[in-house]
Amino acid sequence: MQHAQDIDIDIDAIRPWRRATIAVSAVAAVELVALAAVAIVLLGNPIAKHLRETTAAAAGPPRVRTAQPAPAKKTALSRGDTSVMVLNGGGQAGAAHSAADRVSAHGYQLGQIGNAAGDTPRTLIMYRPGYAAEGARLGHDLHVRIVRPLDGMRTTQLMGAHLVLITGR
Repeated sequence: MQHAQDIDIDIDAIRPWRRATIAVSAVAAVELVALAAVAIVLLGNPIAKHLRETTAAAAGPPRVRTAQPAPAKKTALSRGDTSVMVLNGGGQAGAAHSAADRVSAHGYQLGQIGNAAGDTPRTLIMYRPGYAAEGARLGHDLHVRIVRPLDGMRTTQLMGAHLVLITGR
């Protein structure tokens, strides 16, 4: 029968082995980082070039913008052919109808007459795309200084009108 004996273990004999293992692992990690850096430097440029070439090939030939001729200038509509929607944006009763009278006195066609949503501090004219000349002419006729492209309204809301006159306070 065997008996357990007191085994005298020398702890100091084991510790140098652990220290050596940790030191060797640290050196291996530093070598791995150095090898990765060398691989990136040596192989990174050819790989980047290859990636640029494959993405350029996938994109197709480069697009070149050619100079397009300027669109033919559209002649302005006559006053009788220009339809104007008149909206009261200032909240003053009857302002839209008195402005509509001024518009029709200059020979313009009247479109819808009504109230604008919100409160507008200044009178302005908005024109739909392609009718800037007509808007500038109406602004000149009515002495309105603010003439802008259509903003806040869709073309379908104009009910066929070319211009919108919004009266302010």
